[in-house]
Amino acid sequence: MKNWTFALSVVSIVSGLSGAAQADDALKIAVAGSQRTPAFVARDVWRHPVETLSFMGITPSMTVVEISPGAGWYTEILAPYLRDKGQLILAASDPASSSEYSRRGAERLKKKLDAQPTVYDKVKLGVFEPPAKLNYAPAGSVDLVLTFRNVHNWAAEGEPVTKAVFQSMYDALKPGGVLGVVDHRLPPSRPLDPKFDSGYVHVAYVLRLAQSVGFKLQDQSEINANPKDTADHPNGVWALPPTYANKDTDRARFDAIGESDRMTLKFVKP
Repeated sequence: MKNWTFALSVVSIVSGLSGAAQADDALKIAVAGSQRTPAFVARDVWRHPVETLSFMGITPSMTVVEISPGAGWYTEILAPYLRDKGQLILAASDPASSSEYSRRGAERLKKKLDAQPTVYDKVKLGVFEPPAKLNYAPAGSVDLVLTFRNVHNWAAEGEPVTKAVFQSMYDALKPGGVLGVVDHRLPPSRPLDPKFDSGYVHVAYVLRLAQSVGFKLQDQSEINANPKDTADHPNGVWALPPTYANKDTDRARFDAIGESDRMTLKFVKP
């Protein structure tokens, strides 16, 4: 806790700075904080949190929604970064869901937040259970919506579900607000699996869905690209680290590839 207390004091010092420099310094402090899980930190080399969040245009005073935070990899960074001046809303699993998997996920996330109240005490929890429960933030109240490696999961439930999710993100944002999407990228030359079993999706698929609800593509980045990933592995993206779905089979080869090749897209609500 001492390291994090020190980090908070440094944040107060850099608060005298202005503009992008202040945001960048505060973001680096959050990424370097002792609140982060060591196994998560080890993945920074593949997930590039400072560069990715900077590309999305995040600032400490924003209201930000993180869709489906999972185990909280990005939550550990976003919560302290936004704690003093902004607001983090987690669009998370429903604790009253009919799905045992969702209920367990909600319980794990709640335990994580409760374990470090000085980091997570100001985080708000919203329910995200598409397509029925998508009212995780008031309409037109959010500056930035972020979703990391989730589009393929919604797509597996069918395009109506995926479109409902994109509509909910559009509705939550203020005019001029930004949607940031990162997901496993399927080469355009490869056919899209209608069941999305591989976990990879075409950039064109994401673009079409986002634009169908009104989003405009503002920018895209190669921050999270990995040219070593051929996206044709047995068991799909989960063959790669950190999952290793094939266990010891070709593990050295998958280690040499690293984590997946990922698209990084920035959309704006006009």
